[in-house]
Amino acid sequence: MIVMCAICGIVGLPAEETTLHTLLHTMRRRGPDDARFVRESDTTLLHTRLAIIDPEGGCQPMALSWAGERYWLVYNGELYNTAELRQELESKGHRFLGHSDTEVVLHAYAEFGEDCVDRFNGIFAFGVWECGQKRLFLARDRIGVKPLFYALHQGGLLFASEIKTILSYPGFRARLDGEGAAQILMLGPGRLPGSGVFQGIQELEPGCRAYFEEGRLAPRRYWKLRDREHREDFAETVERVRFLVTDAIRRQMVSDVPIGTFLSGGLDSSIITAVCARECASRGERLKTFSVDYRDNQKYFRSSKFQPNSDSDYIRLMQDAEAVEPHWTILSPEELVDALEDATIARDLPGMADVDFSLLAFCGQIRREVKVALSGECADEIFGGYPWYRDPEIRARAGFPWAQNTRQRAALLSPAFSGKSEEFVMDAYETTCRESDILPGTPQTERRMKEMVNLNFRWFMQTLLDRKDRMSMYHGLEVRVPFCDYRIAEYLYGVPWEFKDYQGREKGLLRQAVTGLLPEEIRTRKKSPYPKTFDPRYEALVGERFAQLLRTDAPLWQLVNRETAAGLLNDESPWPWYGQLMRRPQTMAYFLQLDFWLRHYGVEIRFS
Repeated sequence: MIVMCAICGIVGLPAEETTLHTLLHTMRRRGPDDARFVRESDTTLLHTRLAIIDPEGGCQPMALSWAGERYWLVYNGELYNTAELRQELESKGHRFLGHSDTEVVLHAYAEFGEDCVDRFNGIFAFGVWECGQKRLFLARDRIGVKPLFYALHQGGLLFASEIKTILSYPGFRARLDGEGAAQILMLGPGRLPGSGVFQGIQELEPGCRAYFEEGRLAPRRYWKLRDREHREDFAETVERVRFLVTDAIRRQMVSDVPIGTFLSGGLDSSIITAVCARECASRGERLKTFSVDYRDNQKYFRSSKFQPNSDSDYIRLMQDAEAVEPHWTILSPEELVDALEDATIARDLPGMADVDFSLLAFCGQIRREVKVALSGECADEIFGGYPWYRDPEIRARAGFPWAQNTRQRAALLSPAFSGKSEEFVMDAYETTCRESDILPGTPQTERRMKEMVNLNFRWFMQTLLDRKDRMSMYHGLEVRVPFCDYRIAEYLYGVPWEFKDYQGREKGLLRQAVTGLLPEEIRTRKKSPYPKTFDPRYEALVGERFAQLLRTDAPLWQLVNRETAAGLLNDESPWPWYGQLMRRPQTMAYFLQLDFWLRHYGVEIRFS
């Protein structure tokens, strides 16, 4: 059983029956197929399940007795090297009751302890309680595809897949301090690595593991991007990239239920669709693809340097090339605005405005057809696809390249908000640059490109992974992201920028690696980001809501300067709020999300 689900643990704290049912309720959207919990000493583990493989077996929490110790596991994720690990463990005397990767994770921990994560190729967040040692082990996958939040509370520990579960524990309050407010206003929808924004809530960072015992949690990093000398020539690099990408896609097709792919007509989703379609055809099956568009998009679409053309023609070209079973979702402005509140609840934080809203609605439609879909996130971060990788002016400028608007953001802060907001942003930026692993003697241009990769990897990519996980799992849809295979990230970090920028094209190396796999029109298509609507009706609907908000004493105005914010009704900032797509309408929608978030979660604002 591959398990996309929700996990939770309560260690050293009271866990009444009513509390457990309250927490399980917050977890049911991620795991609608089953819900269970187990008590062991002063520890309670909870699990809800979305079953993909071996639906009849592998229930959790899962127990194992091995070498004099008894273990309990709660696990969210999937391993893509289950067969190899299982064979290794069997050679050491382990015996398995089913064929789930859950069971392999548990036996691997019993055999290898904390070092088990070094052997895993997959996406995961899990906790293991050792009954004899009376300690908890937590771990998260290298890239950060699966979430894991925690809070040290009254001498104990709470951990969960989502923030809402921790906030539902009795006595835990939703509080926002100065740092949390600075993240929301100066970095949002990004956030500091390891932060849950709410006071007292943290996130186990990607590539980290931790033990909790005797009231202390000790996180340690087991993986990060490491630089290395690249010895292959360009032709060898192309072949290696082609193998890594296609192997990752094929490994992630494993499922006992039908799968589909997101298809935008762009390079990344088309690569995944081509590989999956041919694998399905070899088994006599027809791949289902899922595409999104907006009502009257052909009428209202406006070309820009970020979004040079619309997707629909390229989607149809790919559908015809691979003879797939196409499915379309057409969204209206009203549907986008109606999803604002649910998208905020899904993420537990203000997000990427209509980029979130549309994905939430889209995933709801996909879930009617399949439980599992593959998507092309993270290729741009790893292969250098974003415009800011290739714009010398932005590349040379200090600060997060996807949010070159620190001064404009600072101007929107409420007079009551104290703190050195611009310094806060620059400190976060400079810390990440310093942490980039770069070989001594690396030329300056190459050095800067590795800093850019690490900045995107640690920040922008995490925002997109948050978005995809929360919007999909809100509907019980598992989305897999093959470009997040850590082998691809490790290899590409060491590849010189000259190779990645082959022929002066964004993701030039990847384009070359998939020669012959895609129609040439798609292989050479200029990058176009996730589609947004250009319908003036959407901007009008958001503007109406924002204008109404300006006339109220909403909690938002404790954080945001009402007079300055009113300018959003008419004035476009020279820079997007975040990324490429969050312009003026999306910024207003972000503030609408923020106000709803403050009200829905009953957030107490404390700057002292």
